[in-house]
Amino acid sequence: MKKPDFTTTLRVDQTPEETLKAITNVRGWWSENIEGGTDQLNDEFFYHYKDIHFCKMKLIELIPDQKAVWLVQDNYFKFTKDENEWKGTKIIFDILQKDNQTEIRFTHEGLVPQYECYDICREAWTGYIQESLHNLIANGKGQPTAKQTDVSDNQLFEHWKQKRLTRSDYTTLLLTEKTPEEVFNAINNVSGWWSASFEGNTQKLNDTFTVRFGEVYITSKVAELVAGKKIAWLVTDCNKPWLKNKKEWNGTTMIWEISEKDNKTQIRFTHMGLVPEIECYGACANAWGGYLHGSLINMINTGEGKPTEM
Repeated sequence: MKKPDFTTTLRVDQTPEETLKAITNVRGWWSENIEGGTDQLNDEFFYHYKDIHFCKMKLIELIPDQKAVWLVQDNYFKFTKDENEWKGTKIIFDILQKDNQTEIRFTHEGLVPQYECYDICREAWTGYIQESLHNLIANGKGQPTAKQTDVSDNQLFEHWKQKRLTRSDYTTLLLTEKTPEEVFNAINNVSGWWSASFEGNTQKLNDTFTVRFGEVYITSKVAELVAGKKIAWLVTDCNKPWLKNKKEWNGTTMIWEISEKDNKTQIRFTHMGLVPEIECYGACANAWGGYLHGSLINMINTGEGKPTEM
């Protein structure tokens, strides 16, 4: 049974174009404490509120007059025990025309009642969307959180931000004579190179799949899919029983960037969130090395990978 994501809806008299322009003016309705671009596809921005909440967002989908989607790339709450809350969730603005009005359907995909922060975050989003964003669209003036001036809180945020900017996500490069399309198809054939115990699909945006390795399982969602160029899988659930934090991969993202270089195809793989500070880094980095430079590259070049058989 699907967990209920938080959602709220409002209607305005302005056009979808005017509505989307206001939504992407994030400083105008959410917070003046935002750094980075917020209105162009693939823009990344940082948000912070005192020493309580820091996060990093990426604008991963932007359809004129119809939709905007943010991916929460990283997040920190001072008040939650679970450090993974919000990480890897999506914030979605769907824009529809109904009864000569424009309807905005806001969904925080992954913000569910089971979260520690659910009640606080639900109330905060409701206020920002139903009041501040509504007023920005309808009257040209929202009520964002004012620019923060407390020096100590700003220093804490800068420390957090720099740590995130300089951390070393696991990454590696592969080269092949095969075309970008052949590479793209091979990566998506997960049971052919990663685990033969595979359930689900990888062919469309928002498809989900699970791979198993005995007691270990990893469930992911297709977060980005650009044919012949890019694939991103967001880990939504996992179990690694030998770790203290069995859900350590939750909220991390596996990114495949495919490009042509020197008459060959280059694959840049990044496991965003798999960093030296986490418990499984050494073992997981070694495992990725084997799967990518052994099994996947063989799958690409010969059509025969070496997935784990269970």
